[in-house]
Amino acid sequence: MSTTPLNGRRALVTGGSRGIGAEIVRRLTTDGAAVAFTYAASGANAEKLVAELTADGATVVAIQADAADPAQTSAAVEQAVAELGGLDIVVNNAAVAHIASIDDFPAEQFERLMAINIGGMYWTTRTAIKHLGEGGRIINIGSINADRIPGPGLSVYGMTKGAVASFTRGLARDLGSRGITVNNVQPGPIDTDANPNEGDFAESLKQVTTQGRYGHTTDVASLVSFIAGPESGYITGAHLNVDGGFTV
Repeated sequence: MSTTPLNGRRALVTGGSRGIGAEIVRRLTTDGAAVAFTYAASGANAEKLVAELTADGATVVAIQADAADPAQTSAAVEQAVAELGGLDIVVNNAAVAHIASIDDFPAEQFERLMAINIGGMYWTTRTAIKHLGEGGRIINIGSINADRIPGPGLSVYGMTKGAVASFTRGLARDLGSRGITVNNVQPGPIDTDANPNEGDFAESLKQVTTQGRYGHTTDVASLVSFIAGPESGYITGAHLNVDGGFTV
């Protein structure tokens, strides 16, 4: 198989300036795709990522858009299509988390999680599907917390990721006749700046995995690239865990 299985493919990654999203952008470009990614406030990170990848000859475009705003989200999709000359792959990665008991969960944080984790994915997908043809890929980045909650304070976040899982199943049915696959990648504990591999919280999560460690952003990105590629055409509606045995 070619070392650039995504050559000629055009991808949009939401929330792609750092963490898992940035690693997905890197991997897709390494595998040959032209990539646009969105960011909300991490402008410096976005510029650094574009400079890094374009220096290696990749086609990469950064688009500022607030995932909580339907108009900005939809406009970002259209800009990606215009910049890349079309669209073949959508990775719905933009998301936020807030940990708090249901008794004390701030109303503004509830609205923010709903607007970004569910609304951002919905508006990105709804706008993108008219540009996707046969062989199109939609990849939603959910969370293992849709299946397992390891401690208190994660009920609202888990609810939003449960919605991602349900939306994936429904979309797979809606879009299967068009030759578009839809899948849900569910990371477990992954070492990022937002969820570092250190501290009491990290140690508690390591104990829940079978390997006693956090995963790496590359673990998620490699699976995303495979699902985006030509050998995954019969995988759709799936929930693919990258969790080190978190749910065993």
